[in-house]
This record gives sequence, structure tokens and C-alpha cells, in this order.
Amino acid sequence: MMRKGICLCIILLSFNSLTAQSAKIDTEKLLEYYETQRYADAAKYLQSIYPGDTEDIKALSQIAYCNMMAGKLPEAEKNYLKINTIQPNSLPTLFSLANINSRRGNAANAKTYLQQIIQLDSLNFNAYKQLATYADTPETKLSCLKKANSINATDPDVAYDLSLTYSGLKQYQPAYDVLKTAIASDPENFTLQQALLPVANQLAKYPEVIEIGEKLLKNHADVNVMNDMGQAYFYVKDYQKCAGIYKMLEDMGVQNEGTLYFMALSYRELKDYNNAAIYAQKTIDEAISDHTTLYYAALAGIYEAKNQYNDAVTAYKRGLTFGTSNIIYYRLGLLYDLNLKQPKNAATYYQMYLKNHPDQEKEKDQIAYAKGRITVLK
Repeated sequence: MMRKGICLCIILLSFNSLTAQSAKIDTEKLLEYYETQRYADAAKYLQSIYPGDTEDIKALSQIAYCNMMAGKLPEAEKNYLKINTIQPNSLPTLFSLANINSRRGNAANAKTYLQQIIQLDSLNFNAYKQLATYADTPETKLSCLKKANSINATDPDVAYDLSLTYSGLKQYQPAYDVLKTAIASDPENFTLQQALLPVANQLAKYPEVIEIGEKLLKNHADVNVMNDMGQAYFYVKDYQKCAGIYKMLEDMGVQNEGTLYFMALSYRELKDYNNAAIYAQKTIDEAISDHTTLYYAALAGIYEAKNQYNDAVTAYKRGLTFGTSNIIYYRLGLLYDLNLKQPKNAATYYQMYLKNHPDQEKEKDQIAYAKGRITVLK
């Protein structure tokens, strides 16, 4: 409805400004195109009315807008650039050019047009808001969002983005203040309230997290809200509720290292040592990546390349503490055999490699080599 209203306003304004051309325009047809959002047809129709070299700003604006709404971005940009040449420094034109370049992925051009707008209007909220999306650093983004927020502190999108930026820079108090101001003007904005929870946790405002979280859960059982509430319950020493809400997350299959850790600590405080031990082990298991052994193998290989053989052995063996690995067994066999000249250890790791069921087809060369070296070393 909003888009249709904008279109109708444009039509009415344009009709009022048309002079000699007005007799040629079928207003009912053009209005129908707008109302049914057939922007490509509207652009084509308008282009059939006006000559290609027209410098009529209103006509060019209509054609450019229709092309932009129809997704014909090169045509729209061509017309807006022509308008910008005839009538420079028009904010609507610059915004349209920024929008087109943004949609085409040309961030540099979009940023340039937004900066031109700010030079013309240093208090333009939308320009600062959009410019923040093109910031190269968190600090630059923070600067743009702070400016936008100073112009309109109640805009929920800017407040949300600004609070996230503050939090990313570990500036939790201003993040909290920004959200509280925006929430005060829109107390039913659940998105802003949810964004407040992790910030309030950082500021040790645990009762507030619990109060807001309970209200949010009545609207929707969001896992992020539950996670924030679990932490708050723990820090107010309500260990039963902490363990309970994190058990719900586990039953949903969305547990993580942090939730399992708080469960282990909560059960410990409740003197339920059996569950505490279970969840302590689950925490450890969750913290270990399935690829940890490969990471240590890569590190050990680097040490080998630098002829730091003892460091390589340490790294390989550290990798084995996270699980068995054919790669590591075989590489340790080679390392002890060829570099450290320890035949007994070499044979041991070749044998461990063979016992770990290597792929008979893919690793046939390694298998044959290991078998041959075991015979020689013995």
C-alpha cells in the first residue's frame, strides 16, 4: 500500500506540471499501470510520449522511477544521471542513484552519492543510516550510526545496529542506553527487547534479563532468549531454573559448549554430582572439534618442514589425544623411521596405522610401505 501511495503521489505531481505534453498522455492508462505495479509498461509508455532527448525533469523523473521499480537499473541510472546533470545536487536524485548502485553491488558509487547528500544536508538521517552499511571499520560504522541516532534516537533499526556495534566494541553501557531509549518509544518492540538481553547480562542486570525474557518467551520460545535467561538464572543463583532451561535447549538439540558448562556448574551447586560430571564431560566433548586431529597434523607437518622433529612429535601426539588418526600414525612412523632413527617406535606406529583399518584402495601405497618397513625394522 505504501508503494502504491508513493506512485500515485508522483503521478499527481507530474500531471500538475505537464504542459503541452498533457494532451498526449492517457492518464487512465498510466494510472492503471501504477496501480497494478506494471512499472516496465509505464516506463515504456512514457518513453513513447517524450522524445529521447527531452530535458523535462518531471518526465525524466517519472521514467527513471518506473525503470528503477521495474528492475531496469541501467536505464534508471541513465535517466537519473541526466537529471543530475541538468539539476545538480537534488537529494531525491542522489538517493535514487545511491539506491541503484547499492542494488547493483557498486558500494563505492553508492557511498559516494550518500557522502554528497551529507555534504548538502549534514542532518540527513537516512544518508547516515545507509552510509553505515558501507563502513570499512567498526569505528567508522559506529560514527555513522551515532550521528543517525542523534538525529532520531527512536528509530528501531538504527538503535538495533548501533547497539550491536557498541557491543562488538565491548561498549556495553552505551549499547544498553541506546536500546532503552528506543524501547521507551516502542515498548512492544520484541526485537529491541531481545537485543537488550545479552547487553544487560554483560552489565549484570540479571533480574531485568529474567523479567524481560519471561515476557518474550510468552510470545515465542526463542533459543537466544532462553540462552540469555539461563545465564541470568545462574548468576542470581537460581541453579534449578538455569539447569532446567538449558535442559530444554539440549532437548531441542541446540546446546553448545556454554550451555553445557553452565549446566555442569549448576548441578555442582545443587550437589547433583552425577549430573555435574556428565555435563562436564559433555562440555569437553562439545569444545573439541572433529577436525582437531587434522589441525595438529598440519601443525606437526610444519614443524617437520622446519626440521623441528621433536616439536613435530609433540604436535602429532597431542593430536592423538583428540581421537585416532591414520594420518598421524603413519606420519609418526615415518618421522621415527627416517628422521629420528628410532626403529622400535617407528615400527610401533606403522603397526598402529595398519591396525586402524586404512582404506585398502586409497592408501594401498602407504599400506605396502608400512608393511615393508616393519619387516626391515624388525
